[in-house]
Amino acid sequence: MNPAVMTFGAIGYSGKKLLAVSLTSLAVIICLPVMAVFSMGTEALSFLAGSPSAMAAESKGFYMGGMVPGNTYEWGNCTYWVYAKRYWAGHPIGQYWGNANRWDESALAADYVVNHTPAVGAIFQTDEGDWGHVAYVIRVDTITGDWTISEMNAPNLNVVSERTFTKASA
Repeated sequence: MNPAVMTFGAIGYSGKKLLAVSLTSLAVIICLPVMAVFSMGTEALSFLAGSPSAMAAESKGFYMGGMVPGNTYEWGNCTYWVYAKRYWAGHPIGQYWGNANRWDESALAADYVVNHTPAVGAIFQTDEGDWGHVAYVIRVDTITGDWTISEMNAPNLNVVSERTFTKASA
């Protein structure tokens, strides 16, 4: 006999009560992903109803595209996004650079130039926070020197966003 049935039987649970508890637990487990999607709000639901892509991620807020070949970084994190952006641009980087706060050392070890000069296609990196942060430079204004990054997981997991910085902040 099943040990769980024996245990519940010993403390007064009948077969019907055990079945009811099991079915209720199963229903909750099945509903959790649905509740998670609905908790994202109507903007997220309308995005999910469309055909997701990297282009849609930039405009709608999060990436729902396929896996990126060779990407060993955690899906939804900044490192995943920067690896993907470099891969799509035809300039892949190392697959095992670790957390974002280690990317500057890993880039130096792989003979990349590491400096404070923003350039399109470059990687923005900071050690701030518990694990650091990386982003992909998508624009540099040649007149003002302002530069814009594309990043993931800055406001929330898997959320793609952009920020613009002044020349002085580089």
